[in-house]
Amino acid sequence: MDTENENNRLAVWILTPNGTRLADKIFQNLPNVDVFVSQNIAAQTSEFQIFQNLAASLKHKFHQYAGHIFIMSTGIVVRVIAPLIKHKTEDPAVVVVDDGGRHAISLLSGHLGGANELTRQVAEIIGAGPVITTATDVNQVPAIDMLARQKELFIENPKAIKSVNMALLKGQTIHVHDPFNFLKDSLPKSETRLFKELKQHVKDNGRNIENEMVAGVFIDDVRWNLPPQVLVLRPASLVAGIGCNRNTGSEEIKALLEEVLATNNLAQSSLKCIASIDVKADEAGLIALANTLELPLVFFEREQLNQVKEIENPSTVVEKHVGVKSVCEAAAILAAQNGTLIVPKCTTPNVTVAIARIDFS
Repeated sequence: MDTENENNRLAVWILTPNGTRLADKIFQNLPNVDVFVSQNIAAQTSEFQIFQNLAASLKHKFHQYAGHIFIMSTGIVVRVIAPLIKHKTEDPAVVVVDDGGRHAISLLSGHLGGANELTRQVAEIIGAGPVITTATDVNQVPAIDMLARQKELFIENPKAIKSVNMALLKGQTIHVHDPFNFLKDSLPKSETRLFKELKQHVKDNGRNIENEMVAGVFIDDVRWNLPPQVLVLRPASLVAGIGCNRNTGSEEIKALLEEVLATNNLAQSSLKCIASIDVKADEAGLIALANTLELPLVFFEREQLNQVKEIENPSTVVEKHVGVKSVCEAAAILAAQNGTLIVPKCTTPNVTVAIARIDFS
């Protein structure tokens, strides 16, 4: 778990006087930690926050923290967090420490939530034994969800994680489509091959690819019809350059963006950011769209946009009114770190959209 990140705050929960001693060690050695102590043991001078009821307090705070460390019995923790659990891609890390400080147990979100890593950190701080039960860790094989997390790849279909990790545990061949080389040499017994070629090869031999494959990993920003056992990982490789008339609504902008992505078989979950000209920094429609898609907005000055040479559709109208030959194409290329323009300007009466791809090589 990246405890250096200020947004990744941790909560420590204690019920006993001995738990206070352990919590203080964690508080002194990990950044971004809030400690919550039961009112039954809290001293008036305590620097920790006081709670009256564990279940009631946790209900409001469970998903506000990146991780929780409970210094109490596992049974208590299981009962209080059970109604709050959503999904492995959303739940925070949960670590349980016994009141004697002998064991630190990774209980929930071991991989994606970072509980396994947090367990090791806590165990080292308090001198406890780390208890980690995820099969890939126990068998010392890489876990695909951890690899995806390390490479900052978005997991589009988490249900397929199980198929890939099981194949890793069994030592089975995993077919990997990875034109960006994110997982090069990271998976044992993997076969790197474009899925388009693989599907055609299987078809030419009169077989069905779903029966041919035990598991697969598809890393790309393009949409493809794939068997359910193939894990789809999306790199943040696309930038949407957008221009619009003043006071254009977010729904109109969003409609064209979605149409452009769908027409070109590009994954929305691979969008890294939205880019435009700096005079649009206060454009309500763009701001609302970025908030809806949970994407950052990047703005460029006229001088920067005019330096881009790879413009396919310059506009004399835009140049006359704004002072640049291109907004959407130039902004997309710049935000993609001088990447490749893969979808030239598409327009409606009020909106322009272009897509550029980051060059990871």
